[in-house]
Amino acid sequence: MMPIQAAIAMPRKTFPTLCALLLNASLLFAGSSRISSDLASNVAAQVDVIVQFDQVPTAAHHQKVFSRGGALKRALGQFKGAAYTLPAAALEDLAADPSVVYISPDRPLQSASAGATPWVLDYHTATVNAPAAWALGLDGSGIGVALIDSGIASNPDIKSSKIVYSESLDGVAGDTGADQYGHGTHVTGILAGDGASSTGPQDFYTFRGIASGVNLIDLRVLNQQGVGTDSGVIAAIEEAIQLRAAYNIRIINLSLGRPVWESYTIDPLCQEVENAWKAGIVVVIAAGNYGRDNLVGSKGYGTIAAPGNDPYAITVGAMNTLGSPNRNADVIASYSSKGPTAFDHVLKPDLVAPGNLIVSLYTPAETLSNEYPSYVIPQSLYQTDGGGSASRTYFIMSGTSMAAPIVSGAVALLLQQSPFLAPDQVKARLMLSAFKNLIPSSAATDPITGITYYDQADVFTVGAGLLDIQATLQSLALASPVLGSAESPTVALNGSGEAVVVTSSSAMWGTSAMWGTSAMWGASAMWGTSAMWGTSAMWGTSAMWGTSAMWGTSAMWGTSASADEPSPSFVYDPE
Repeated sequence: MMPIQAAIAMPRKTFPTLCALLLNASLLFAGSSRISSDLASNVAAQVDVIVQFDQVPTAAHHQKVFSRGGALKRALGQFKGAAYTLPAAALEDLAADPSVVYISPDRPLQSASAGATPWVLDYHTATVNAPAAWALGLDGSGIGVALIDSGIASNPDIKSSKIVYSESLDGVAGDTGADQYGHGTHVTGILAGDGASSTGPQDFYTFRGIASGVNLIDLRVLNQQGVGTDSGVIAAIEEAIQLRAAYNIRIINLSLGRPVWESYTIDPLCQEVENAWKAGIVVVIAAGNYGRDNLVGSKGYGTIAAPGNDPYAITVGAMNTLGSPNRNADVIASYSSKGPTAFDHVLKPDLVAPGNLIVSLYTPAETLSNEYPSYVIPQSLYQTDGGGSASRTYFIMSGTSMAAPIVSGAVALLLQQSPFLAPDQVKARLMLSAFKNLIPSSAATDPITGITYYDQADVFTVGAGLLDIQATLQSLALASPVLGSAESPTVALNGSGEAVVVTSSSAMWGTSAMWGTSAMWGASAMWGTSAMWGTSAMWGTSAMWGTSAMWGTSAMWGTSASADEPSPSFVYDPE
């Protein structure tokens, strides 16, 4: 069982294999259909679980667990369930209770990001056209953003007055309240740093966040090692929903994840994401960093992590700016997870943003900076007379964890400009206005393993395209505010073995002229119905889309499953 983790790509560490993400649906429902497959195989005497009921649990529901030798681990607010510890032998009996909908492990999760040593300026604010928003006086002021992460450490680029609420939900006794891991602080800087430490007479580059005026709601769920649990994240989302009115929380940023073990329709983490969306909160989630996983010959496709597999959320993949402010040079980061999602085949990610070699905030006491001191950038990267001295403020990391807060910041700018927009309208406008003229294919060689990874920009790697804040703010398109109208569509294989988008008349990108598939994803060879999506070697009836492990009768689409092996490790996409 793999942990929930922050969406960073750490060096020399293995990641969940593709087969773990693509467990066959038939295995999921082996035994009781109300017990997750990864829990059913657990033979431990005591297990930590999340029990979903058919309503918000009452004392009577808790008693159903207590009577079977269980104990309440964590109440989860208005979520239709709670976290418990109980004997594994009692699971089948509890699952038979008619009020129990589903039982799953209280799975560990972690951050999803990575560091790297080549020093380059990332230019991520330029490539997404953030300066155009700043020129309009937009900085996200008045918008509350809930950062569900490892916390926010004291840093000169984050005014303490901007952190309007802080709470620990990581379950760690004696939690000091500070970010002890470092991931949350880095994510915060990308979203809301004001660049104070790189704005001065010697500074020639300022590391400014996308929306430096937002109010931050700090909800800590990742411990000093960057690990948390499903129940911790669910509790944090519940807290954000309850605090929505008090702090005008319009956005939740989740730069974390874990493998997909079941359909999003029963995954408790995904269900809570949907609860936030229904409450009017835009949920932005890192796609994951498993795009280099080719153990079953899928070239990294089908590796989106949970809860980014939920169709209501905005799922963000990572781009590589290659150290250039010109977005025409951007390429997909080879580690960025690719769709479609396991089990449900949802078309993900929804869009992409820069995530490779992103410079943001840190403090010297954090775990990440102690474990990876080479990721602390030299002052010479942004100061005229900086020399080789290490910065006390800035740290470089890579991963979809870094891409997600860029999109969260963009949402804050949009909502400051147009506060009436509903989550579905925000998502559709971001996707419709995304920059689609991307480099069709690219390659990156891992300097440690020597493996070269070849990628192409298609709907399963870059979604609707690269975030373009200027185009988003200029868009006057008003989609329907109806809940669910911007659900990410699913894909399926047609009778010719071609992958096709399954549209819905209720979805904005279904059948209407304004929101049709050509408008959302374009009509060119890359995005339309040409050779790439027809019967060519790549997308037609070949090994990848025909009868292979990915698209044939295997774990992804059919009835078989694969052995669990470690995936390649990686550090970053080289420049």
